[in-house]
Amino acid sequence: MRLAFWQKGKDKAVVKRALSKPVPAVIKAAPVSESGDLDLHALGQALVRKRNWIIVPTLLALTVSLVAVNMVTPRYKSEVRILVDGRENVFLRPNGERDQGERSGPDAEAVTSQVQLLQSRDLAREIIKKNKLAERPEFDPVLQGFSPVKSLLALVGIGRDPFSLTPEERVLEAYYDRFTAYAVDKSRVIVIEFQSRDPELAARVANSIGEGYLVLQQSARQDQAKSATTWLSGEIENLRKKVAEADARVEDFRSKSGLFVGTNNTTLSNQQMGELNTQLNNARALKADTETKARLIREMVQSNKPIEASEVLNSELIRRLSEQRVTLRAQLAEQSSTLLDGHPRIKELKAQLADLDRQLRDEASKVSRSLDNDARVAGGRVEALTASLDQLKKQASSNNGQDVQLRALEREAKAQRDLLESYLAKYREAAARENIETAPADGRIISRATVSNLPAYPKKLPIMLIATLATLLLSSGIIITGELLRMTAPRGVRTPARAPVRAPVVEAAIEPEPEFEIEHTSEEVVPEPVEIERVVSPPVAPEPVMAKTIGEIEQLAETLCAAGPAAHKVTILGTASAEGITLTALTLARLMGRQARVVVVDLVASSPTMTAVAVDPAAPGLAELMQGEASFAEIITRDKLSRVHLVSAGRPGFDRSQLQSPRLTLAIDALLRVYDHVLLDAGAAADLPAELLTTHARAVVVPDASMAQAARTQMCDQLRAVGFSEVTMLSKPRQSSDTVEPGPRVVAA
Repeated sequence: MRLAFWQKGKDKAVVKRALSKPVPAVIKAAPVSESGDLDLHALGQALVRKRNWIIVPTLLALTVSLVAVNMVTPRYKSEVRILVDGRENVFLRPNGERDQGERSGPDAEAVTSQVQLLQSRDLAREIIKKNKLAERPEFDPVLQGFSPVKSLLALVGIGRDPFSLTPEERVLEAYYDRFTAYAVDKSRVIVIEFQSRDPELAARVANSIGEGYLVLQQSARQDQAKSATTWLSGEIENLRKKVAEADARVEDFRSKSGLFVGTNNTTLSNQQMGELNTQLNNARALKADTETKARLIREMVQSNKPIEASEVLNSELIRRLSEQRVTLRAQLAEQSSTLLDGHPRIKELKAQLADLDRQLRDEASKVSRSLDNDARVAGGRVEALTASLDQLKKQASSNNGQDVQLRALEREAKAQRDLLESYLAKYREAAARENIETAPADGRIISRATVSNLPAYPKKLPIMLIATLATLLLSSGIIITGELLRMTAPRGVRTPARAPVRAPVVEAAIEPEPEFEIEHTSEEVVPEPVEIERVVSPPVAPEPVMAKTIGEIEQLAETLCAAGPAAHKVTILGTASAEGITLTALTLARLMGRQARVVVVDLVASSPTMTAVAVDPAAPGLAELMQGEASFAEIITRDKLSRVHLVSAGRPGFDRSQLQSPRLTLAIDALLRVYDHVLLDAGAAADLPAELLTTHARAVVVPDASMAQAARTQMCDQLRAVGFSEVTMLSKPRQSSDTVEPGPRVVAA
């Protein structure tokens, strides 16, 4: 089997394949275009041709929907809107909350909870009772009489038999079927909708639901106030007894321990200690003051300095003596102006002055001694007060333990008293709220229901449009589906293929185009020959041996593909030349690649054939992968002439010791998870790990042509012994002269 490239035109290369075996010809249906797309024109003609199958059902659906919507009893809808703000009268708030600003409103969860409250059965029973809905046939189907159709539908599981329900359940079911309550998004508004055949009844029931909701909340608040009043009254009586007992214990303990209370709520001992301490400080200050004044006066008298102390100057005698002294000094000064110092008058005046000075000093000394006496008196008082204070301290220290117990009793009595006062305040507030006829609710009606004149159900125009359009689309879809099934029905016929003519193996200068499917018609298309740039080998006449070898590998390829997972890993090795083993592996992979995903892994790198047929000859290989210089995506390349993927051992000059790495087994396992078949070109398998080649693998042996039959049998037994699951021995290796690329055959001119 050989492959030749032909070129048609000068600007673009086109590769066409012809299968060597007979291929069924594809007869194209008329509605399918040559490009493979649907023929919309043919579909349109089919719709026009079968337009009656579309128009008649559509008109019928329009008529039926029109009659149905006019036969259905209309319902009228009314709605009420309630604002859930949670506001409360400021005058009814507790004293601690009156000074606070407007409290924040309820959150989304609180509004949703109020919606559930509107849907409660208790409220529904009140509304049904208030508006006498149980007496209306609209809400109790039993009042309309027996309906055989409904009973029959209930038997087959469609609907419910009204007679199997209690009257309350029937009315509640009809009530909830017509009642809807929901919260408006991003707001605290609740919408209440109610439908009925009677528009006035719909409006009246909707308003009753809103009012009943507010009454229900007010009743809940009043019930809370009543329960709080009842509980607080009992607690207040108990607290009053506890407060009286606590005060009695305090007074009894105070009388027994003598810890009487004086002014400013302090004990007498502490009050006395405070007073004595004040007197002691005053006595000490007085003593220090008098001692200091006496010392200063003595120093002035001894140093003959003028006595200017206030205690001395304030003396009546000192003032008279000082006046006399001033008078004598004036006379002395007057006489000295006319008399000499030795004059008797001058001497007399000086003697009188000296006597006055002596009297002044004597009087100052008396004042100093008087102050000393006052200081001694103050000292005695200090000593007496100190002794009294020490005595009180000793007495107070002995009463500290009793004082601690007294304070504990007083704290307990105060706590009971404060709790009693808080309970009394709450009791008064609860009692006041209990007596209010209209307790504050969490919401208020902002829009009441009005009587509607337009029916809310059924929506005639939308129902008619939906029914009509649905029927139109359904009938058109059925026609289009049937036409598509007819267009895509297989009508292939088989025609015998013409005998192929072998052509020389050539290598085109252009890169092969990607694979594509070829349609074969009954008429053979003969491509025009083009000029070939380079001939790889001259034409070779077919030989019987070559045909036999090709048939052998084709049969092996079919067997391996049919084996499936059992031939997941195939090791190709033998005693033939490396070139022969590589060509055999490549030919087998190309034949298997027609049916499965195949990769050839070169573990020898002794033949240039693998590099020559690769799309990227310079791609890295397993050695670079083991060194971490390349990734899986970089080492995998494609065969130029088939779908087979190739993995080389490494770039020229690579280190073969990298193929001994334990990571190589992991790399092969990774390829096994991706491809259907992994072919290992092991060559003679001289330096490769046995575990890598034999684990879960089948062996294909490529022997030398001159190898004896006994040696071949022995080699197969040895390979089975080392771990191969199955061993296949070929008759001879492939040669470069008889190598053919798999794929369609074309005729060369």
